[in-house]
Amino acid sequence: MTASFANETFTDLRGEWTLTSVEGDHSTTIEIPGDVHTALRQAGIIPDPYFGRNEIDVQWVAHRDWVIERHFHIDDADAEWYLDVEYLDTVAVIFINDVPVLSADNCFRRYRPDVSKALQPGDNSIRIHFHSSIKAGADRQTAQPFYVPYHPGNSPIPHGNMLRKPQCHFGWDWNIAIAPLGLYGTIALRRLDTARIEHVSTSQHHLDGGVELHVEVTLHAAYAASVPVHLSLDGERLRLDCGLNAGETVLRHVFFVEKPNLWWPAGSGEQSLSTLTVELPDEIVTKQIGFRTIELLTDNDEAGSRFAFRVNGREIFCRGANWIPADALHSLSSREKTEDLLSSAVEAHMNMIRVWGGGFYEADWFYDLCDRLGLMVWQDFMFACNLYPCTDDFLDNVEHEVAYQVKRLSSHPSIALWCGDNELVGALNWFEESRNNRDRYLVAYDRLNRTIENALKAAAPGALWWPSSPASGYLDYGDAWHADGSGDMHYWSVWHENKSFDNYRSVKPRFCSEFGFQSYTSMPVIKTYADEKDMNISSPVIELHQKNAGGNERIAGTMFRYFRFPKDFESFVYISQVQQALAIKTAVEYWRSLKPHCMGTLYWQLNDTWPVASWSSLDYGGSWKALHYAARRFFQPVTVSAIPSEEGSTMRFAMVNDMAEEVDIDMNIFALSTDGTRTPLKSASGTCGPDAATDMTEIDLSQLAEGTLLSWNFIASNGMTGEGHHVPETYKALELQPSGLEQHVKALSDGQFEIEISARGLALFVMIEADIPGRYSDNLFDLAAGETRRIVFSARDKDFPLHPTFKIFDLFSSQSQG
Repeated sequence: MTASFANETFTDLRGEWTLTSVEGDHSTTIEIPGDVHTALRQAGIIPDPYFGRNEIDVQWVAHRDWVIERHFHIDDADAEWYLDVEYLDTVAVIFINDVPVLSADNCFRRYRPDVSKALQPGDNSIRIHFHSSIKAGADRQTAQPFYVPYHPGNSPIPHGNMLRKPQCHFGWDWNIAIAPLGLYGTIALRRLDTARIEHVSTSQHHLDGGVELHVEVTLHAAYAASVPVHLSLDGERLRLDCGLNAGETVLRHVFFVEKPNLWWPAGSGEQSLSTLTVELPDEIVTKQIGFRTIELLTDNDEAGSRFAFRVNGREIFCRGANWIPADALHSLSSREKTEDLLSSAVEAHMNMIRVWGGGFYEADWFYDLCDRLGLMVWQDFMFACNLYPCTDDFLDNVEHEVAYQVKRLSSHPSIALWCGDNELVGALNWFEESRNNRDRYLVAYDRLNRTIENALKAAAPGALWWPSSPASGYLDYGDAWHADGSGDMHYWSVWHENKSFDNYRSVKPRFCSEFGFQSYTSMPVIKTYADEKDMNISSPVIELHQKNAGGNERIAGTMFRYFRFPKDFESFVYISQVQQALAIKTAVEYWRSLKPHCMGTLYWQLNDTWPVASWSSLDYGGSWKALHYAARRFFQPVTVSAIPSEEGSTMRFAMVNDMAEEVDIDMNIFALSTDGTRTPLKSASGTCGPDAATDMTEIDLSQLAEGTLLSWNFIASNGMTGEGHHVPETYKALELQPSGLEQHVKALSDGQFEIEISARGLALFVMIEADIPGRYSDNLFDLAAGETRRIVFSARDKDFPLHPTFKIFDLFSSQSQG
């Protein structure tokens, strides 16, 4: 939702403020919206928190109280004025002319206090006193009737669960732990002449021949009055004269749209959108509307119960990833950077993202982007991996938060599902206190969960609700991590339990909303935070940029299970990304082949908040890791999944079709020797019906000579193609021969370069890496002997003055051969 105001009723307070520590020993300027840490770094008061081990050196910032202040001018101080504040992080008191006008403690609420009595004609001051979240959390924990545990592994800064603030601000197993603070959204002074628009929410009723769009406008007035309200939907505009009571008045209207073009998820149809506007004499609110139906199917079947989304009457297999905040520090994020990340998701054939419950409810424009891109949004409420208070004041705060966020966001066609929390049911078993007194903590959880559910249903009665993630069903408090018959599943046995990649094929999720495998971030990113002397996986800097306990050891241990020892640090980084891609590919290809038993795979995670070793497929800054190039293949709507039998004697090839039309697929299967020679083994053809997965052919792996790989390629009648290979044992068992890779680079126009890569032998997992940021038309591919591939590299900065240097990795050249 976007709003605009006439100038005489609106004073924008964004811009430059002064920033001062309460003790007075530090003072500088801060740009609002913005965060304190970035302002201090820009002033040279603290070093870059992301570089080296500076995270340790900036811990003092969050232990302090901070004050920001500015002045503004107003002529008509006798009118009704209110302050409009969003994303105030978090425990803060606002003063106007030294008069307290707001005491806030929820980053996820909008505050609109009446400030009329605090104003004076002419010059006015506004001051915001930010209290330390660390101290506030500790104080609130002390005030609880019983101790409420938090996860120390995810939250090295304690007691973040006491505050309605992004939980990952206190750390996480992928985030820097510095507890940032600031103001990240609107701050404005607005005059209330007659009324203001508090909320605009919509619901849809699809009928034969058209859609009823029910519009509900909540208006707020200081006194009883009458106001003209104009409503517009695309070309239709009407005026309603509305009588108002003091306080809130709800205005309702129904538009009927004949045979509208429907909004579809990416890859399933067009993202048709309409514009709804609500106008008062001095305020206009605009919302983006997409006409569509959406259902969550949870009916019982032989395996348990389903978990599938049906959009516009058609079941959609959800392909996607989990979204975390675009940056650990708000001032370093931007709409442009976020749009690049979300566009990368769509370019990898994703149609859903899960906005994870430990970050933010994102800004309106984020969901506008998802609407336009066709990304369905699984929206968690902001509770993650901890237990939470159940006191009346806390639950009342949550109720206001939920009501505001749901009314703000529920009209977006991209919003598919509202989920109560991330892993709170599992957290009941993580702490000694809750294991010893499960009844107490389960009742506390249920009070919180019911508060969220009831507030959601009051704000948007037709919204889809799921109580927690993972969950096997409504009012089911069981172990959804390892139960794959019902509901959504988080499957972490491969990473956290150190099981083999094949273990992904031991479960059959109905919908896997979290699973992942780590890799190191790419070398160009590592060079932004580490010096040459730190380029070692055991160096203090590299270890600090690994937030999952034992993560580096697990990457290395898995690598030595499958690969030979990397020859240097760069190769270690490269192979870590290769094995990450292999892990997630193994899971997705198998689970997609189970369709319609499984109807969704959302891997952990899409993006990074800072430069760090993590489960992401996009580097901090948005460049694609190996996994993202692999995802573009294994999420392709039409593909062939290769599934080895449990004992490894045969390979089954399954056709997967997420399109609404049937497709014909032709494939060729080869034996691939370590010198790069392909020998044809079999050709096969098949037809796959719409929205289906079915077996195509099978091959006996005993046909392969020892030390030989299986490879294949396919083409579908809709033009989609693919290729792959399979190693019967492990990559380290292969006696690879030199690949003889050569590259030729030619500059094209507009910051693009053509890279021609040829191989004299077998080159597995060819990866190109430039010394400047950019995107490749293809990456992470194989070349047999005598094959050539042309890749186009598009530099992010089109005006970059230098010719980039490209480095080519492949498996043979990255492993020690001694």
